[in-house]
Amino acid sequence: MDKKSLLNMLEPVKTFSWWRSWFLIFLGCSIMGLGFELFIMPYKIVPGGIYGAGIVLQSLFPDIQVGTFGYMFEVPLLIVASIVFGGSFGIRTIMAALYTPAFMNGIEYLIYPTKEAMKALDPVQLLGGSMDFSNDLLMTVIMGSAVIGIGQGLVVRNQATTGGVDILALLLQKFAGIKFSSGIFMVDSVVVLSGLIVIGFGVGHDGDGSGWLLSMYSLIAIFVASRVVAYVLDGASYDKMLFIITDKHQELRDFIIKDLDRSATYLKAKGMYTDSEKDMIVLVISRKEVQATQDKIKEIDPRAFVVVTDAYDTYGEGFKTFPDSNEMTAQ
Repeated sequence: MDKKSLLNMLEPVKTFSWWRSWFLIFLGCSIMGLGFELFIMPYKIVPGGIYGAGIVLQSLFPDIQVGTFGYMFEVPLLIVASIVFGGSFGIRTIMAALYTPAFMNGIEYLIYPTKEAMKALDPVQLLGGSMDFSNDLLMTVIMGSAVIGIGQGLVVRNQATTGGVDILALLLQKFAGIKFSSGIFMVDSVVVLSGLIVIGFGVGHDGDGSGWLLSMYSLIAIFVASRVVAYVLDGASYDKMLFIITDKHQELRDFIIKDLDRSATYLKAKGMYTDSEKDMIVLVISRKEVQATQDKIKEIDPRAFVVVTDAYDTYGEGFKTFPDSNEMTAQ
């Protein structure tokens, strides 16, 4: 088979992947928008981000929708993203950033019966009162932030962001080496502080200052959303790295190579207390293999010393392939 025929065979696969990627981007944006509209905004919870900032500003200017504030923040950040991450990233993020606030503004006309209810973001009138969780804010926070995290994760997995804080988090990842989910947590905390001042203590409007507890719920929302984003991006679990010091190297070597079908690395180590040198085994395995490996180590050498830690990214044979040099990663 010649090269041209092979490329022709692969063309439908590439087309499907392209459409699938765009579908998942818009699906993620829609899921995120619903999370805000149904669970977060009606209760004045500020889970960070552009739309968290929009919730704060909407409490000061109730005639302007939160989605509209989203548009106001996006343009300069989108310009930066296009310059730093390239044209493809810019196109995807521009589309996601333009679609999300439009979806949020549009859905409000469907879930609220009147403009007055929409302006007040009144949960009692949300979907005829069927979505009023005013008496169970903790459940609302957890559900809403989980939905938002799923939406954000889907968007970022498909090489885009919803703009705003996502872009700031990716810039922190690129230039400061901070994990994407951690960057979101850091930046969003600043937005929550503004929510504490404006909504919690009623600074700048006629609030009575009794809503400060909502900012505590906002911190929970940020944490849950960041964990869900990490779950969507990295999967249910990370690989694990084991550092093993034992005197029974041959038995453990046979188990690793024959039973686990993996390899490992010997490192020279020196005990601080005994001042004696030993070989330390460095082993990377999947999380589901940890328990069996620990049991076998205990069987072979009950006196072995073992440290187990997360391996957030593992590339090479038996694990992930190396990303392309121009591929955007969000970890």
